[in-house]
Amino acid sequence: MQQTLNTTLLIIGGGPGGYVAAIRAGQLGISTILVEGQALGGTCLNIGCIPSKALIHVAEQFQQTRHHSQGSALGINVSTPTLDIGKSVEWKDGIVDRLTTGVAALLRKHKVQVIQGWARVIDGKTVEIEGADTRIQCEHLLLASGSKSVNLPMLPLGGPIISSTEALAPKALPKRLIVVGGGYIGLELGIAYRKLGAEVSVVEAQEHILPAYDAELTQPVLESVKQLGIKLYLKHSVEGFDAATHSLQVRDPNGDSLQLETDQVLVAVGRKPNTQGWNLEALNLDMNGSAIRIDNRCQTSMRNVWAIGDLAGEPMLAHRAMAQGEMVAELIAGQHREFNPTAIAAVCFTDPELVVVGKTPDEAKAAGLDCIVSSFPFAANGRAMTLESKSGFVRVVARRDNHLIVGWQAVGVGVSELSTAFGQSLEMGARLEDIAGTIHAHPTLGEAVQEAALRALGHALHL
Repeated sequence: MQQTLNTTLLIIGGGPGGYVAAIRAGQLGISTILVEGQALGGTCLNIGCIPSKALIHVAEQFQQTRHHSQGSALGINVSTPTLDIGKSVEWKDGIVDRLTTGVAALLRKHKVQVIQGWARVIDGKTVEIEGADTRIQCEHLLLASGSKSVNLPMLPLGGPIISSTEALAPKALPKRLIVVGGGYIGLELGIAYRKLGAEVSVVEAQEHILPAYDAELTQPVLESVKQLGIKLYLKHSVEGFDAATHSLQVRDPNGDSLQLETDQVLVAVGRKPNTQGWNLEALNLDMNGSAIRIDNRCQTSMRNVWAIGDLAGEPMLAHRAMAQGEMVAELIAGQHREFNPTAIAAVCFTDPELVVVGKTPDEAKAAGLDCIVSSFPFAANGRAMTLESKSGFVRVVARRDNHLIVGWQAVGVGVSELSTAFGQSLEMGARLEDIAGTIHAHPTLGEAVQEAALRALGHALHL
């Protein structure tokens, strides 16, 4: 006999958006059920953000140790290191396990009922759990099913063709790896694998790596990629894989065909909303391309049905999903909220790291704004020198008439940590004078933020 459960809020998907919405709803006393078919934490905690940063850290440590084995300028010398990738993956899995266990504990603490299983939508108030003989009735339905990797029909996954999921849990390292896609996922993993000792090539259809960003910003990353010995095949299209010769078939800009021999091919050409396989079409919601269309309160075209995170399209960022999830819980509790952030930081954990918050110079120009654009190089920053990393810069974009800051960009070592300061300055409506007049601690990378603002005002002190 089928069991029927009743709840105020039913959430499909336990990723960053879904679990944050559930925790906040629990805090607000809303009766909540969360349904997740795999592990709590979604792509981000299990096969995305967290494990990739762990692998990037392993790769960086291994490369540094190898560097010191050849005699470094710092005077540190060690014998040639070896890598036990199994142990590295075990360490990474330990971090993931601690985080997902923590999420489960938080959900229990806030009296959220978690059901392990795959949801199937019946209508806007009813969901069934496949294979569990359970039906759930709800007042509010929150869709947070996330996204999945885009597959290429000419490169079906399996055997030597892998996605980021397999790349983050290697049983052994390939001698040669070709990455298809020069965006942030492909480059983060390609750089990590190169530092771990693999020969890496990147095939990208556009004429630049990280094509979503401007050439000035990506130049230090391009230089680093070349220095690491990663081969780039830009403006090349993929045609298929020949299993017999273990070679990827690509076409160059002139239309000529090339055979690139490799042991593995990592397909990293982006992600798409996860809309298939759970009967979402039964709701007949308004769509925005492949994503669900939402308003500034994350409401869909059906009353009391909400959608957040990657399911609602770009930007597909965990921190956006979290903020949306928190807001939806508060709206259901009767609070007045809107999702209208001034800016959402985008971070690439390449080497060096890259951050974009707000408008770039080109975007400001396209919006008809007359702006001052000013950069300060890390080559003139004492802290960057002590970190052996002088490449990169901080760039500020501010209106010429009133000096209101509309955008920040940075590329360099550890600049991901500057994204918070960038976001806060835009959210609080800071002007160049506010940043220039704030005493920044010395020696820190953050001084480059102050110096960029000072330079925009015409009086940089250390340049």
